[in-house]
Amino acid sequence: MTRILLALTLAAMTLHPVDALRAQHIVFMIGEDEYHTWETLPEFARKELEPRGYRVTIVNADTADKNNFPGLIEALRTADLLVLSVRRRTPPAEQLGAVRAYLAAGKPLLGIRTACHAFALRPTDPPAAAPLSTWQDFDPAVLGGHYTNHYDAGPPTVVALAPRAGKHPILQGISVERLTGAGSLYKVNPLESGTTPLLMGTIPGAPPEPVAWTHTYGSKQARVFYTSLGHPDDFKNAEFRRLLLNGVEWAIGR
Repeated sequence: MTRILLALTLAAMTLHPVDALRAQHIVFMIGEDEYHTWETLPEFARKELEPRGYRVTIVNADTADKNNFPGLIEALRTADLLVLSVRRRTPPAEQLGAVRAYLAAGKPLLGIRTACHAFALRPTDPPAAAPLSTWQDFDPAVLGGHYTNHYDAGPPTVVALAPRAGKHPILQGISVERLTGAGSLYKVNPLESGTTPLLMGTIPGAPPEPVAWTHTYGSKQARVFYTSLGHPDDFKNAEFRRLLLNGVEWAIGR
């Protein structure tokens, strides 16, 4: 019996890491008009995730109905990670309900840039008419932030480590001094209690703002990683791509 157990252990140790990831399914939900993540995220998935054995499903908003995400409900049934890049959309109740159920089950989320106002309407926006739905407190409740607006575009955001964040797994292998934010700096303070700030961003004449942090959601403590970076030019930066990859692997439990 001892020899059999030893043989099984050795076989597990020699299993190719890509084979071990075959069943892990990452779903991208994309619906925004500003930052071209319908181009940058699929390219990131193709170059960084699929070669590592992840199975990827891209769910884009319907071009004829920006609030509809065809295939989302089916994709979430087998998702191991949801990557969210959505801006002020009001999906049908059953689609947003599937997102709620996915997170309530304790499954992880990675949010990028406009995800902090993914399903929230402004006070001046007309209310969503049934069967469409909103999730107004998605930002503080799920992501752990308080997005109120952004600073003017122009100066690049200087990125630095948040206090006591240097040993976090998401930051491993990253040269933070080579990270910059090409888009406008988001106003997200104060973060909710229980968040872990990882990176801070500054521009001239403004106080520092968190630009990357972790959070947990719900009674089952779903892992959440969010970054307000994500401008198309950010994806040209190898350090930012590594940040996203690390965020994926932390969230999914590697």
